[in-house]
Amino acid sequence: MSDTTKHFDIVIVGAGPAGMAAAVAASQSHRSVAVIESNPWTGGQLWRRPDAAATPRAGRHWHARFKACKAHLITEASVGDSIAPGHLLVETPASAFNLFYDRLIMAVGAREQFMPFPGWTLPNVFGAGGLQLLAKSGWPLQGKRVVVAGSGPLLLAVGAQLRKRGARVLCIAEQTSLKHLVRFGLTLPRLGPSKLWQALVCQSQLLGVPYRTGYWPIQAHGTDRLEGVTLRRANGATWNVTCDMLGCAFGMVPNLELARLLGCDIEQGTVRVDTWQKTSVNQVYCAGEPTGVGGMDRALIEGQIAGYAVTDQPDKARALFGPRQKTHDFTRVLNQGFALRDELRTLTTPDTIVCRCEDVTAAQLACCDDFRTARLYTRCGMGPCQGRNCSTATHTLYGWETEFSRPPVTPIRVRSLVDLSVEKE
Repeated sequence: MSDTTKHFDIVIVGAGPAGMAAAVAASQSHRSVAVIESNPWTGGQLWRRPDAAATPRAGRHWHARFKACKAHLITEASVGDSIAPGHLLVETPASAFNLFYDRLIMAVGAREQFMPFPGWTLPNVFGAGGLQLLAKSGWPLQGKRVVVAGSGPLLLAVGAQLRKRGARVLCIAEQTSLKHLVRFGLTLPRLGPSKLWQALVCQSQLLGVPYRTGYWPIQAHGTDRLEGVTLRRANGATWNVTCDMLGCAFGMVPNLELARLLGCDIEQGTVRVDTWQKTSVNQVYCAGEPTGVGGMDRALIEGQIAGYAVTDQPDKARALFGPRQKTHDFTRVLNQGFALRDELRTLTTPDTIVCRCEDVTAAQLACCDDFRTARLYTRCGMGPCQGRNCSTATHTLYGWETEFSRPPVTPIRVRSLVDLSVEKE
């Protein structure tokens, strides 16, 4: 086998909780297992510092299990293309190679959902999770006035992390109503007791910080950088907050680019899988957020089921069907509790940027009927993020569907595309 060709029985794309769990389960067989991760670390965004004392116990536990399973790990690796079934074109900073597999597990996670509103592209307006990662990486936050806004349980965790790092968290603005939030909270003792405990811990760390339900940002103010934000309440009242930073995200959306490239069926914005986590494409499986954003517990269980299924260990996989159903029930109530309100679809003004890569405004998109037309006439979705952000935004704003994925799935060097050819064994 040449330096530009590698082959493994099982290839797992993604080394977050789902990918690590899949590798641990798959390695209990005698199959060769490789894990492809785009980051320099394992654990995804949730457990990105395996040896840090701040990493939760569950993270340290799964990092230890993953290290012991001796799966072949390739970090800083981008999947660019799939020229044929059973093949991936992979690039690292040092090289590019053709990766062949017998069975594939996609565990590629999710990303934050952004909603365009006037001023959202100003410097110091961050994704909530992105701001949290900066805090974990040592970004100077001491004394900074921060507003956290959007939707979902992540807002509490972000606020607590920022306050721990010395930021002055002025408020947390949650777009869902108090009624929906209470209804969601009542399900936690049954469906997510660990998540209830996590929420209580975060709230204890945020004592004195206003938590506003039924509020959402409608405009970020500033010239060269963020100077303040206007929040609107469901009754129409507004509240202006002077701040240095805004962490804003409206939930999470699955990463579906690789699944679409491989031809997997997508239903209601998630990859369709059967009880064994198998997709509609032969020998391709999926676990974690691409099948539905439901948190760490769901990702770990689905990862294990997929790992056992691809290595023909059905009894071990079947034993996890019950716990998986419980996490699916939690996902359902999570989606209901934090469903985005209709008012968020009307925040843009004609000059609001929708595609920040290509500076495409809402006015420029007014003449378009679908995402394909928008790409042709405005270059919306053709920038460095390759439509990952604006396709989600336009789906929420206009109902446009994005049913295609073109290689490369992630940006890679042109030389890698030119030099590599599929080598037949």
